[in-house]
Amino acid sequence: MTMKTEHVSVTLPVSNEPLIVSSVASRKSLKRHWNQLSRFQKNLACILVAGCFIFYIIFFMRPLDDPSQSSDAAAIELIQIAPFKERHERVIAQSVVKEVKLTDNEGNAPAEESQLANAVAQQPDTSQAPLVLVHEEPKEIVDNEENVLEENHRVALPGAKDFKGPTNDRQRAVIEAFKHSWKGYKEYAWGHDNLKPISMGFSDWFGLGLTIVDSLDTLYIMDLQDEFDEARAWVEKYLKFDGNREVNLFEVTIRVVGGLLSAYHLSGDRMFLDKAIDLGNRLLPCFDSPSGIPFSDVNIGSLTAHAPKWSPDSSTSEVATIQLEFRDLSRTSDNPVFEKVAARVNLKIHELDKNEGLVPIFINANTGQFRNFATVSLGARADSYYEYLLKQWLQTGKKKDDYLIEDYQLSMRGVMNQLVRTTPNEKHLYIGELINGKDFKPKMDHLTCYLPGTLLLGYKNGMPKTHLRLATDLLETCYQTYMKQPTQLAPEITYFNVNGESETDIYVKTNDAHNLLRPEFIESLYYFYAITGNRTYQDMGWTIFEAFNRYTKVKNGYTSIGNVKSPLNTRPRDMMESFWLGETLKYFYLLFSDDRNEIDLDKYVFNTEAHPLPIRVDSTV
Repeated sequence: MTMKTEHVSVTLPVSNEPLIVSSVASRKSLKRHWNQLSRFQKNLACILVAGCFIFYIIFFMRPLDDPSQSSDAAAIELIQIAPFKERHERVIAQSVVKEVKLTDNEGNAPAEESQLANAVAQQPDTSQAPLVLVHEEPKEIVDNEENVLEENHRVALPGAKDFKGPTNDRQRAVIEAFKHSWKGYKEYAWGHDNLKPISMGFSDWFGLGLTIVDSLDTLYIMDLQDEFDEARAWVEKYLKFDGNREVNLFEVTIRVVGGLLSAYHLSGDRMFLDKAIDLGNRLLPCFDSPSGIPFSDVNIGSLTAHAPKWSPDSSTSEVATIQLEFRDLSRTSDNPVFEKVAARVNLKIHELDKNEGLVPIFINANTGQFRNFATVSLGARADSYYEYLLKQWLQTGKKKDDYLIEDYQLSMRGVMNQLVRTTPNEKHLYIGELINGKDFKPKMDHLTCYLPGTLLLGYKNGMPKTHLRLATDLLETCYQTYMKQPTQLAPEITYFNVNGESETDIYVKTNDAHNLLRPEFIESLYYFYAITGNRTYQDMGWTIFEAFNRYTKVKNGYTSIGNVKSPLNTRPRDMMESFWLGETLKYFYLLFSDDRNEIDLDKYVFNTEAHPLPIRVDSTV
């Protein structure tokens, strides 16, 4: 009370006294009324005041639109400078390739195809086609559904599964191997293509974070959510394609485009699809060739393509192993251009002369012809050509009159008639090569060990029983290429006894004794388990997995080795390729699953880099 009395009795100038006394009284009155309010009333008042403030900021402090700019021009500028503010309303990058007919009635390419090649590599004229290649991610998210997506990234698409993580000790062991590899990569090579685990460094091939992108769907399938989230964050922020980068069409398609598409289909996260579309547009210049057979290499910054520097020819497998990804990119983005240019390659190869369906390992992008007298093999530079004949047919709904499945059946007949041999003593069936297109060589790449799984997948979908017999016999031989070595790891190339030139039916040359952590045989074991349910194939895989742990695991990851012939001198090569995480460990994990249908083979088809893509029978061509 004393303080109150002294405060009122202060002497002030007459002219200001009424104003100040009134102000003091007013503040007292407001304070008294405020103190008399309940806590609920106080909170409500604060909310109302805050709401009014936000309303004022939003509606009265925005910059005025420029009235001098037409709505069309404003739309073009928006797309060019800050594309796509709302993810659900993103505009798919429009094709810069014109409509094209693949053949005329005579089976020849029409004149318009020469115009197609010129159009592919050109940047669109924004006055005619205002939508440009996507280079930026949206700066803001505006709806609740997308906020949920940003938080957990697990809005699954129709047909996708919610993976629950490991269910047994073998799967948990694979998870441990993956985490060990991931830890080393994250510490010493994060954002780079491959880890060098021994020297604690990295190796860049294209500078596109191959290990991260290749691992996305593996992380998702293994339910490693924390690692998936950090990988996703890197992709969104740092995976950009506008730099001056020379890349290989095949490798980037199967690893990066395939990895992004698979991550999109499994997680439902649109960001992955947008990245794939951007990259897909930048790969289109490869098809700017006189023949329509794509060049092997492209600069995705300058959009210029060319043949490999070491040869005028492309590998046959490389130009014929992009179709699964390009078709899925078209059907997912509603942009037919990707499927059209890739399907045209199919047709051109289909029309070329072959040796009972077998193809040489080189093809020229300028002439559109196979190299004369080139090697015929189911290993390097040809392997996945045969794989994709079957898998494209599956991807598009198994059409009976599809020339792709006809080419596949014919080629497998050619394999059985010309490339299959059996060793004289132990009766190991193997697939050799034709040097100069005619001279048989008893050499089989480890890459060829994908074929048993592909043959069995074909048999499951109606191929003849001869395919099953070949698949079973070849799987056993591939297993023996592991078991015959003291390390129980297969070499890169195996040779077979023909006429007694070797004391053993299976032997390895010194220069071919390396193991690169390849997945092909584990892939075949996975198909055999998933299709038959026979757990013997799991046991075979576990033996090999333990050998990888014994001889390739190092402090900071796993490494390829130079010598599978000596447990005491494996000669580590200090390289962990991205396919170790993207393929080999993924197939191990699925092989050891208690649920052999963890990936439904009636709903998904794996690309050659082990990225599952959905089977969709609709066509955009």
